[in-house]
Amino acid sequence: MSTKKPIIAIMYDFDKTLCTRDMQEYTFIPGVGLSTKEFWQQSSDLAQNEKMDRILAYMYLMIKKSKSASQPIRRDDFVKLGKDIEFFDGVTTWFDRIKQYSQKQGAIVEHYIISSGLKEIIEGSEIEKHFKEIYACEFHYNENGVADWPLLSVNYTAKTQFLFRINKGVLDISNDYDLNKYVEDDDRSIPFRNMIYIGDGFTDVPCMKLVKVNGGYSIAVYKKRQKQKVEDLLIHNRVDFIALADYSENNELDCIIKKIIDKIVIVSGLISTNRKQIKGVSHR
Repeated sequence: MSTKKPIIAIMYDFDKTLCTRDMQEYTFIPGVGLSTKEFWQQSSDLAQNEKMDRILAYMYLMIKKSKSASQPIRRDDFVKLGKDIEFFDGVTTWFDRIKQYSQKQGAIVEHYIISSGLKEIIEGSEIEKHFKEIYACEFHYNENGVADWPLLSVNYTAKTQFLFRINKGVLDISNDYDLNKYVEDDDRSIPFRNMIYIGDGFTDVPCMKLVKVNGGYSIAVYKKRQKQKVEDLLIHNRVDFIALADYSENNELDCIIKKIIDKIVIVSGLISTNRKQIKGVSHR
């Protein structure tokens, strides 16, 4: 009897993890007549002055600035912004390569986004098709199709709920009942030991730490000449690896992921064999 292939979940932050900067900076912010520095300073001031969640603050500011610039934003407008996103080297070919490698090793890899950026913009990007699910902030749209309110806000600690959704296979965010229902570890869709989280820094720490302490793997990526920004995460045991944000074949990150896949396949095989042996003994 053939052994069931292990399913591996690779989960990514988006901004400055897969793309080179915050997604709003490519087109939206210049389009409303602000510099990147001005927009994020205003967003920070709003959050501080109003005691407001920082993710809700930037989403509110996007709506406010689009209205003041007489550029009401519709969903399709946000999706179109995705075509302007610039990715790190190797990203656009990464998913097919990792899929092929995992299949060769006898595993199935699923890719997920867990981001505080905008789902609509991610959906317009050229890599959207590779993700089984995208968890990110979304806007509500009024009867005229114009963005008027945050539909979903994904802040830094709220990201962790999506790890459990992936773990339990409860991907529908409206389904809280099954998410919170007790399920034995062995009966969950993707065990934490088969999870890999890739992020770029401190805003990803809750997810990185949760995956790591539950037997999975966390990786912090960094831009060229910015390695010091993530070194503390490794020193303080919050991540397993740090690597340059270069997804090209045979580069450091590529090699790390492949080694982790190899290990997961081996461990999954051993666990499967042990269960069969225990089951055989129990039926004697």
